[in-house]
Amino acid sequence: MTPPSRRPRTSLRGAILIGAAVLVTAASIGFGMLRPQAPDPVALSAASGAANAEAPAPLVLPEHPRILVFGDSWTYGSAATPPTDGYAYRLADLMDGTTIVDGVRGSGYLKPGLDGPAYGPRIDGLDPLLQPDLVVIEGSINDRRLPAAGYRPAVDAAWDRLADIYPDARIVVLGPAPQVLPVEKATARIDRDLQELAAQRGWWYISPVQEEWITPQNYAGIIDTGIGRDHPSNEGHRYLAEKVAAALREMAAAPVTVAVEPAETVQPVAPGK
Repeated sequence: MTPPSRRPRTSLRGAILIGAAVLVTAASIGFGMLRPQAPDPVALSAASGAANAEAPAPLVLPEHPRILVFGDSWTYGSAATPPTDGYAYRLADLMDGTTIVDGVRGSGYLKPGLDGPAYGPRIDGLDPLLQPDLVVIEGSINDRRLPAAGYRPAVDAAWDRLADIYPDARIVVLGPAPQVLPVEKATARIDRDLQELAAQRGWWYISPVQEEWITPQNYAGIIDTGIGRDHPSNEGHRYLAEKVAAALREMAAAPVTVAVEPAETVQPVAPGK
C-alpha cells in the first residue's frame, strides 16, 4: 500500500393547492426520503425509484481529515508523472488533511487488477487500525466488459465489509469517470447501479458521468490518449482533485433535511352545533 500523503494545510384554487401539497407529501413519504438540494458538482444519491433510500446527512469532518482513497488505476495515479501527483494524493492539500491512497490498476468490483485482486478481497485486506475520518471509494470502469449479472451483489458485499471495518468513517462513493467519449453504455450502467445502491444506504454519491466533468471541450486537456492509455494527464489529475474536493465541500454545506409532521385535520362544525 502506498504510504499516507500529508501536505500542509379556502376557494377552489385553495382546495386544489392543498390537495397538490398533500399528494407531494405522500409521494415523498412513499419513497421514504427527502433529498437535500446540493448544487453542482455533487450528483445527489437519489436514484429515481430506489427503494429504502435515505437522505445523506451533511458531511462533517475534522479540521484536518484523514482520508482513505480506494480505487483503481485513476486512484493509483496512472499517467501522472510521478503517480504520486495523481488526484488522490493532490486531494490532501485541497482538504488540508492526509490521504491514504489504495489504488490497484485494472481492478473493479468484479475484475481482478494488475497488482492485486478485485475490490472485495482488497477491502478484506485493509488495515482496520487506519481509522480514516472519510473513505472515498472510486470506480470502476474496469467492470464494463464483464456481465452485469452479479455486479450489484458484489458491490453490496464490498460496501458491507468496508462499513464493518471502518464503522466510524463517513463513506462517499465516487463513480466511474469516462476514459473515452461518448460515454460507453456499460459505463453509464455502472454509474446508475452505483448511484442507486448508494442511495439505498444514505451515502453520498459523486457522478463524473452525470455531472459531465469530462466533455468534448476539455477532453484533450484532461485525458492522455497516447502513452497514458486514456488515463488522466497531470493536468487531468489536478482537475479531478479539484472537482472531488469541491464536491466534498458541497456535501459539508448541504442543509439538514427535517421531516415535517402532517398538520392535524380539523373538521368544520356546522352552525348551531
